[in-house]
Amino acid sequence: MPVTRADLEVRDLVIEYSSGGYPVRPIDGLSLDAGGGQLVLLLGASGCGKTTLLSVLAAILTPTSGRVGVAGIEVTTLRGKRLTQYRRETVGIVFQAFNLIPSLNAIENVSAPLRAAGVGRRAAKQRATELLERVDLGHRMHHRPGDMSGGQQQRVAIARALAHDPPVILADEPTAHLDYIQVDGVLKLVRDLADDGRLVVVATHDERMIPLADAVVNLTPRADTSPREPEVVELQPGQLVFEQGSRGDLVYVVEDGQIEIFRTRDDKSEECVALVEPGSYFGELAPMFGLQRSASARATMATKLTAYGLRDFREKFHLTNEAKILTEAAD
Repeated sequence: MPVTRADLEVRDLVIEYSSGGYPVRPIDGLSLDAGGGQLVLLLGASGCGKTTLLSVLAAILTPTSGRVGVAGIEVTTLRGKRLTQYRRETVGIVFQAFNLIPSLNAIENVSAPLRAAGVGRRAAKQRATELLERVDLGHRMHHRPGDMSGGQQQRVAIARALAHDPPVILADEPTAHLDYIQVDGVLKLVRDLADDGRLVVVATHDERMIPLADAVVNLTPRADTSPREPEVVELQPGQLVFEQGSRGDLVYVVEDGQIEIFRTRDDKSEECVALVEPGSYFGELAPMFGLQRSASARATMATKLTAYGLRDFREKFHLTNEAKILTEAAD
């Protein structure tokens, strides 16, 4: 049965939190739009903010700033009963680890959110039966999670997410624990959910899902390997090269002077990580792997650098073991 169309509107979203005493900002100024009937992939490596973004869409996490609208609802303003109603009726969540209750069988796991919402036992059982049959698990309704394969557990988790017939489904790495045989059925099922008119948002690093998607939001920018002329950069004492949390596509070689690599803590205090002397280079991990800079870099004195694009840097230095690589310190 077709469901209510749900549109997604994200504007200037910023998500920042503390990790080990350091501020981390995986999402910085993100804007996107999507509509009902679409399968949207949040694609990227671990740590890029995929699950964090899903948590904001599910109203589990409050962003630092920005606006999130789902099905005409301003998610960031929800409180109390309206928040509970949103989580129950608007979004269905498929967790990466399935989060099934081990002591309950499939039909009881799918019935659980219905019973929690006050639905009668008979009606909840009937709804759960219909959903399990829809995901081709009619023959496994009375089996517990421990007696099922990973793909079957994922199908139960999807059926549970559909319990209240929400217009939005949020799935976190739905293929992460599945072998190639199990993946096929789950991918088809996820695509079918969007074809019913739902908005399906999937966080994944699995590029096999790309052909199924209507839109892909790449949260890990690919490295820029286009050729570019080296640039000479001259800095005054205290001048920044790049800041912690920024993205970059250049690698720097110190020709003369000195660069301090430092991290800023939550309390705004600074921690010196390394001092980069002439002949050494820094800042290579961010452009190589599409990472944010995990530290800042500034000149401690009058300093001269040469800035290389990733391709030219690789060709010039060959990344040999003899090179002075400040990998962890610089990025």
